[in-house]
Amino acid sequence: MKTYNRDVKNRLSRIEGQVRGVMKMVAEEKDCREVVTQLSAIRSAVDRSIGLIVAQNLESCIRDAHESGQNTDDAIQEAVNMLVKSR
Repeated sequence: MKTYNRDVKNRLSRIEGQVRGVMKMVAEEKDCREVVTQLSAIRSAVDRSIGLIVAQNLESCIRDAHESGQNTDDAIQEAVNMLVKSR
């Protein structure tokens, strides 16, 4: 089981705060351009978080695959598939 470092947790907490901020903006009926701008920022933050998680896990996945006698190409392909799926 993978444990996530403080950086990942902090990023997700910031995203949570951004989402709460957008919910408040919607409740206050703020201009749609402001809401969309904030939603775009959230999407970018989520994308960067996905990349960070995949990058941090890739090395350990390759190491684990190598130690268990599996083909490391499979671990690399799985990481690529995660990135593609996230889009």
